[in-house]
Amino acid sequence: MHPALRSWRDELAHTPVRLLAYLGAVALLSIAAARLSQSPEVMSNITPVYRSEWIDIEPPFPAFVLSIPEAADVPANYAIHRHAEGGGRKDILELGEAAGAAPYLRVEIYRPGSEIRHFADPKAEILDGASALGPIEIQRAVQPLASKFGPLTIVSFSTSKGAPRHCLGFVRAYSDPRLQISGWFCQGGTEFIEQSTLACALDRLTLLAAGSEPRVGALFARAELNRSYCGQRDTILAATPKYHLLWKALANRPEPRRIGR
Repeated sequence: MHPALRSWRDELAHTPVRLLAYLGAVALLSIAAARLSQSPEVMSNITPVYRSEWIDIEPPFPAFVLSIPEAADVPANYAIHRHAEGGGRKDILELGEAAGAAPYLRVEIYRPGSEIRHFADPKAEILDGASALGPIEIQRAVQPLASKFGPLTIVSFSTSKGAPRHCLGFVRAYSDPRLQISGWFCQGGTEFIEQSTLACALDRLTLLAAGSEPRVGALFARAELNRSYCGQRDTILAATPKYHLLWKALANRPEPRRIGR
């Protein structure tokens, strides 16, 4: 075969490879040019979407109730949060306004799933939950507070965000069932809420429905046996003068305020 023909055939075999390499190079250059020409302002405005670990359950079907007859005219709220991955549940009961100077009570019942292995340190648990209030002047009580749920770890603090207030934070965790009761009680003015007033408020926390958790029902049943009716062991005299004064409610309120009903 003539040498000229042999050279032409050899070049023909390599032509598709070279063509593909050329097209690939053109494509890469086009992508690079598009990225360089894109406005930096447009790229900076693209932010990742934040997804909370906790999902709000709507409508919330209450499992607990907090009955405060002396606060019938106070705003109340009930919320349920479910952990997106672990399945844990938080029932949150609020009485009063979180940002106001008037008395404000928040109680959280946390039944964890697989999202945590154990509960946090009691003081850390309280301060983390109340972080939106900006806790300052933090002091942990030397002695736990006796309540119908057993001894409560107590932490007193003042707020640095919103209206100036003094607060008592509390927490009690159980291993069987895995359940934690925590929250805080705040009021404006110069004085802290007394521990006996906090114990009286938690005396009013009861269970409506345990669902498929009989151990939770048993825990609250035992707590009811320890109920002191705000130190008087009498349902008729449950509203103590000290608590009545705190909420500034009328003495002849016909119906108690129930969070969860």
